[in-house]
Amino acid sequence: MSYVVDFVNVSTVGLESSPVADALAGLRANEARYFKNKYDHDFTTSPAAEVPELVDYVARVLREERGIVIASPALEATEALVDGIRWTHVFYESGLAVNVLYTLEDGGKRAVGFKLSDGMEVPEELADKFKFARQKSKLAGTIRGSYFVIKNEY
Repeated sequence: MSYVVDFVNVSTVGLESSPVADALAGLRANEARYFKNKYDHDFTTSPAAEVPELVDYVARVLREERGIVIASPALEATEALVDGIRWTHVFYESGLAVNVLYTLEDGGKRAVGFKLSDGMEVPEELADKFKFARQKSKLAGTIRGSYFVIKNEY
């Protein structure tokens, strides 16, 4: 069942099995606020088991671009098409959030972003490959983030 993420009353719905569920819920709410403010889009997630094609898409981009395989199980995923950009997000049990920003027009921005929930360790599969910048968020505490540019077509 899909869930419209509320960034006013943050909930751990769908994320309860995460050891950092509260922080991950804040991170998810932070994304929801961004999409509502920038694009007037309601950020709606679904259980990963209901949208395996989204989880597989993100896994394929990570594997083919950088040889990365996320060890943690996916809990939720969502996809939005706004302003000619396909945004695909997957939220993992470890507290990791991965998004693929893919501009549909040739020559547009295409990148993978990683965000770490407050209180989680950097996953082993990302530890030696990326440096993480810190960002403060009222909803999510301290978010650590990094990204890389996508070179291939998906």
